[in-house]
Amino acid sequence: MDAKQAVSRAKEYLSDLFAGERISEVGLEEVDFDGASNEWKITLGFSRPWERRSNLGAALGGPPPRSYKVIRIHDPDGEIKSLTDRVLPAPSG
Repeated sequence: MDAKQAVSRAKEYLSDLFAGERISEVGLEEVDFDGASNEWKITLGFSRPWERRSNLGAALGGPPPRSYKVIRIHDPDGEIKSLTDRVLPAPSG
């Protein structure tokens, strides 16, 4: 499997798993291949309806809230091994 296939598999899995939550704005954030475990680690970001800012919050600035998930995919067979949170460090300053 190449990187494009791994990303496609990850997006398909995420969409199926979160179908009931009406996620939107799914986007690729990171791609990493771990040769030791023979796994792709694909990070996807997305928005959830309850995380969206009000018009006032959007006007005050700052990026809209997003969720990030890391999906591990076994390379030889495309089996999903895990889905975990990708927690971003708090902004400094």
